[in-house]
Amino acid sequence: MNEALSPGPRPLLRPVAGPALWTRSVHALLVVVESLAAILVIADLLVVIASVTVRFVFSAPFVWSDDVARALLLAVVFLGAAAALARGENAGVMFFVDRLHPHWRARVDAAAAVLILLVAVSLCWYGLILLISTAGQTVGAGVPQEAFFAPMCFAAAAMTVFALDLLRRHRLADLLAAGAGIAVVALAWLAWSTLAPNTLPGMPAVMGVVFVVCLVAGVPIAFVLALTTLVFVWAGDVLPGEFFAQQTARGIDNFVLLAVPFFILVGYLMEANGMSIRIMALLQRGVGRLRGGLDVAMVLSMVVFSGISGSKMADVAAVGSVLVPAARKSGQKPGDAVALLAASAVMAETIPPCVNLIILGFVTNLSIGGLFMAGLLPSAIMALALIVMVVVLGKHTKARVVVGEESASVTGMTSGGIAAFGLIAMIFGGFRSGFATATEISAFAVVYALVVGGVLFREMTWRGTAAVIRNATAKSGMVLFIVATAQALSYVLTLQQIPHFIAEALVAVSSAHGRWAFLLLSIAILIVMGSVLEGAAALIIFGPLLMPVARQMGVDPLSYGIILVIGMGIGLFAPPLGVGLYGSCLIGGVTLEETVWPILKYLGLLLLCLLLIAFVPQITTLLPRLSGY
Repeated sequence: MNEALSPGPRPLLRPVAGPALWTRSVHALLVVVESLAAILVIADLLVVIASVTVRFVFSAPFVWSDDVARALLLAVVFLGAAAALARGENAGVMFFVDRLHPHWRARVDAAAAVLILLVAVSLCWYGLILLISTAGQTVGAGVPQEAFFAPMCFAAAAMTVFALDLLRRHRLADLLAAGAGIAVVALAWLAWSTLAPNTLPGMPAVMGVVFVVCLVAGVPIAFVLALTTLVFVWAGDVLPGEFFAQQTARGIDNFVLLAVPFFILVGYLMEANGMSIRIMALLQRGVGRLRGGLDVAMVLSMVVFSGISGSKMADVAAVGSVLVPAARKSGQKPGDAVALLAASAVMAETIPPCVNLIILGFVTNLSIGGLFMAGLLPSAIMALALIVMVVVLGKHTKARVVVGEESASVTGMTSGGIAAFGLIAMIFGGFRSGFATATEISAFAVVYALVVGGVLFREMTWRGTAAVIRNATAKSGMVLFIVATAQALSYVLTLQQIPHFIAEALVAVSSAHGRWAFLLLSIAILIVMGSVLEGAAALIIFGPLLMPVARQMGVDPLSYGIILVIGMGIGLFAPPLGVGLYGSCLIGGVTLEETVWPILKYLGLLLLCLLLIAFVPQITTLLPRLSGY
């Protein structure tokens, strides 16, 4: 499954010129990092399941389980992030650098590689200082602090090695030019701050410039956020360097976030165990002969998958890798199919157990179960709108296109559908009954997917399962490393009272023009920021900033949370900068230009749906109220 969100750094394992010993060593380190991350994910899974079982049987859970699970999560995230860097799977905005002359593109890419190395070295060094300074300390259940920070240091060291390998792939002349340019900027700032400190611009302006320049240069988003935070540490002369490592670790040190790697793993397992192809084959057989039937099957597939895997890009990869080739066979333009695929991913942003709903609940202290229930009707409205559009605008396929094998039996497809809906029922049943939390339900969902693949469908082998777990940990590390660096940046912005100033401005505008103006501004902010940031980062920075203002304006928090997630989703897949749209194009094997005009009509329809959802809050509040949230 292709999980790269944009044309980032070239894959580590591509044969390159250079010392064979170095190449073999880097490859061996990657194997160690991936294997260790996979083992720790399984260990975390066992801890969570054992804790729930003991609590249910003896009404007395392990007192240490949460602390151990959090420590394992930190290790998995940083190891997975290192593996993602080695694989070249980090998301970044490539719209601008892709349009540069090859000569300048090479130098910009080299500069991005230097900045990635700078972040990796800083995280490793400051993490080591933090590890030494907290040695001997323990958390509440007696777990030593070293269990939290030692894996981060090891992973950061591995990330440094992978960054060096990335650096080695560039020409020396480009590296020297890039390094000289960065050094000149640093020396100019040092001279300015020494000779005329009173004329220096404010830190928010400096951080804004660094953020925009790095983003435009194609630096992966997690590293853009980290660099912006480091600029405050280095130039602000307020915080020690270990603050960066501490806040980055603290940004993901929460039991709730463990649901993210588990649900992502479920999505990967579904594709590997044959459940995904069976579901799509069943849907396509049911509606494929209708006008626009294949497109309807695509929308319905995204609805089903989003209710299981939680990860939007995992859903896009699973559905797109099967249905976009089917669209080609039917004579449909692949750019149109990819555009609908991306729009369906936006629609699915509020279908539980969406990872972004979990993250938003975490950073805004909202009920995750309440957000899950609040997202159901909005997603149903958007799905219905897309289906109506593709039926009205669609055509009958030229030939009968069957997803999967022609000989696939209806019984086999039905068993896949039953297994999928059984998993959905388990997820919602767990929330509704109060039997388990989001994290605990996600752990049992992993077990369910493993059992279905190994026992019911018999399509999972030990080797295949190990590969799936390694891929899932790299994807999880990439997503949660963005969360970690975004949390660190959010803390810095709070120190500078930027959220306070923005909140005051929004309140002033809303007081003058009413609550509708605040809602429209919120939607505009999330669409713009969602297009340049990965979705989780946009929510982490702006969710805590805007939610208090929404409460002050009398907007229901659950309704507002859904508005934020949908607005971010539209931006994430909006041309020309949307990172998610790049990922959809890569998965579908089309260029960005082929999808621009087709997706605009879908995004315009979804924007109208969002406005309806925003100004009729009962759409989002009805089910949560009926469910007791």
